[in-house]
Amino acid sequence: MRRSHEPVAWSLFGAGGMLLAFIGPGLVLTTALLPWLAADDPQATHAAIGALLAHPLGKLLVLACVALPLFHTLHRIYHGLHDLHLPAPRLPLQLLCYGGATLLSAVTGWWLLQV
Repeated sequence: MRRSHEPVAWSLFGAGGMLLAFIGPGLVLTTALLPWLAADDPQATHAAIGALLAHPLGKLLVLACVALPLFHTLHRIYHGLHDLHLPAPRLPLQLLCYGGATLLSAVTGWWLLQV
């Protein structure tokens, strides 16, 4: 039997879906909406987010919050196009979806190392 990349893709899909469903709305609410609405000093909010990005665990959290939903979304797009019986060969479509998620995750990681 031939080995498949599907277990890795499904694990990233599951982790991204869990992050989007359970943690994503809370992250958006606590990092994007509430600080800007409740803060009297927006500069202090900006400094707090900068402090989060200065810590290695904060960078890892941001990378996970970007990379896992990317893999989830592009895995869902790939299987949606496959279910629509797109006449494209599987390999270029896989390279486009999974390669795109990998590339965008790598760019995010590179950017986080620069911050």
